[in-house]
Amino acid sequence: MSSAEPPAADRAARRVIPIQASAAAAGSSLYVAEKKVYPRSVSGRFANWRWALVALTQLFFYGMPWVQWGDRQALLFDLVGGRFYIGSLVFYPQDLIYLATLLVFSALLLFFFTAVAGRLWCGYACPQTVYTELFLWIERHTEGDRQARMRLDASPWTPEKLARKAAKHTGWVLLALFTGFSFVGYFSPIRELSQALMAFALSPWELFWVLFYAGATYGNAGWLREQMCKYICPYARFQSALIDADSLIITYDARRGEPRGARSRKSAEVLAEGRGDCVDCTLCVQVCPTGIDIRKGLQNECIGCAACIDVCDQVMDKVGAPHGLIRYATENGVAQGLTRAQMWRRTLRPRVLIYGGALAVLGALMVWQLSQRSVLLIDVIKDRGVMARQVDDGQVENVYRLQLLNRSEHTLHLALEAAGLPGLRLLGGERVDVAPAAIVSLPVQLRLPPGVVNESGARRVQLLARDLDHPEAPAFQAEASFFVPR
Repeated sequence: MSSAEPPAADRAARRVIPIQASAAAAGSSLYVAEKKVYPRSVSGRFANWRWALVALTQLFFYGMPWVQWGDRQALLFDLVGGRFYIGSLVFYPQDLIYLATLLVFSALLLFFFTAVAGRLWCGYACPQTVYTELFLWIERHTEGDRQARMRLDASPWTPEKLARKAAKHTGWVLLALFTGFSFVGYFSPIRELSQALMAFALSPWELFWVLFYAGATYGNAGWLREQMCKYICPYARFQSALIDADSLIITYDARRGEPRGARSRKSAEVLAEGRGDCVDCTLCVQVCPTGIDIRKGLQNECIGCAACIDVCDQVMDKVGAPHGLIRYATENGVAQGLTRAQMWRRTLRPRVLIYGGALAVLGALMVWQLSQRSVLLIDVIKDRGVMARQVDDGQVENVYRLQLLNRSEHTLHLALEAAGLPGLRLLGGERVDVAPAAIVSLPVQLRLPPGVVNESGARRVQLLARDLDHPEAPAFQAEASFFVPR
């Protein structure tokens, strides 16, 4: 027997694992085709809330570009000019710290909101949900409700089907184009954009972004729909790390609903047979915009829209059972039978308190930053082409380029001067006017009388700009290095 061959007893005791052909080798696909979801229309208190938020968010989105602040747009992100206008505030590339702070604040707000309320944002205010609702509204009014749309798609092409499909897509395209136009209106003044559109004089980039955003809206809300939430949006993927057993979710009360079975208001034998309240009508699945069965438990596809709650409550009314078979609750709330008040008290837990505390600190910091924000930004640049030198009368001269950025909405009339060393004088641009949201760049010289400083090296000095319209206000200032040559 060869030394490499194992003993017969070992071979007999060894477990044999059969190797089966893979699905690809067997000729079947590894992927399952996506089935189209036909959400059924639903009414109820949560549907009313959802449509109210659709109206509110779209009133803001479509209307805000038309709101004026003085002689300009109230909310405008002028990328070409490098200025962001938000009400009375004007932000510049130098204000990037505010954007960074806002992004961190938004991330913490997302963590906080998800820990408390799950995916309510997705179900009520997310743009994907909002525009899908609007596109579905157009679809229902042109093709009918769920069953009618399914029959229409399964039927052969006829003049009626062609007309209904054409009407639907026409409505989709018009809404998408208006959405794209409104989106570009946040980056290019919308009144000028409207005039250019009427004259067929949109710039190539304006036309590109109108069509790009319209195409994205048409594709996402008209075709991708629930696939955006299930596969593309990262929020559904990492929400499991943000929620816990005390976060608000949509739950199915299996202890009350199981075992399922048909029943009616008059079926007294239900209790005797031990059947639950769920009549297995599958309406909760039919109204779900992502096509899931909430009775299988929490799934990452659930966007928390509560359509299943509305339709289940209607069914419970018909069979004479109480509401709440499907409801907003928490995992612990359902498992332990907690009341609504008890679930709300559990909101104040360490995770939420940490997020809330960080939000409060960061929010206070943002408010403080904005309150301390100067309307004039002074940037002092040492002229590297001209070294520190002594002029004819023995004075020491340094040359700088001064950049003045007016962040306010009115012209600043300024008087410039220097401080920090005895006898230090500023020459050039002693009086300067800076228009609103304008930048003025000018060369200035600082001169120091002889004998004031006997040692060579750099000294810190201040350049001051006093507002002549408000002489009692503190001067704007910036520091610079004044060099004394050997």
